[in-house]
Amino acid sequence: MTNPVPLLLYIHGFNSSASSVKGRQLQQDLEQRAFDCELWLPDLPHWPAEAVKLMFTRLRPLVGQRPLALIGSSLGGYYGTWLRERLLAEAAPGTRIPLVLINPGVRPFEYWESYLGEQQNLYTGERYELTMDHIRQLALLDVEGPSAPDDCLLLVQTGDETLDYRRAVKRYAGCRQRVEEGGSHGFDGFEATLPEIYRFFHFTDAK
Repeated sequence: MTNPVPLLLYIHGFNSSASSVKGRQLQQDLEQRAFDCELWLPDLPHWPAEAVKLMFTRLRPLVGQRPLALIGSSLGGYYGTWLRERLLAEAAPGTRIPLVLINPGVRPFEYWESYLGEQQNLYTGERYELTMDHIRQLALLDVEGPSAPDDCLLLVQTGDETLDYRRAVKRYAGCRQRVEEGGSHGFDGFEATLPEIYRFFHFTDAK
């Protein structure tokens, strides 16, 4: 690889941003670690097609050139699953792109009609109209897989008040899984899981 420094992409959820609690916790924790790692925390557009295009365009040229790792939370888990499959489809055999899924959305297009209408991003304050076109774009991102399931780690909490954790357990049945009792959709205690996540990514100094 031409660049040995890993690029870690954190994919935030619905109506969230790079300033989300988990995003800030990840950034602060990495700043205190001894290993080199570039963190990318993009603010994603509310249109699904634009969001995945932004990420795919940035990462596609880097496949095989440097280590890549993905963390997807809630809707970000759905995006991350699609993104990883698209990147692996163009990668050389044996390429590893690990993905950690945190209380991920599963087929969100099946239940997003309840969100139709005016929306506001919790962090940026942006207001927009959620439409059936958003839902149609989401449906186009549904993929088989995931490929190489050993490189996917599912972290869910049964107390998730927004999504049914059992759907994720079933969807990612072939992947490594940790199901915690209680908790919330925001995934309580996220900071404490970071060393485990770094080890899963094969980052160094992940004690």
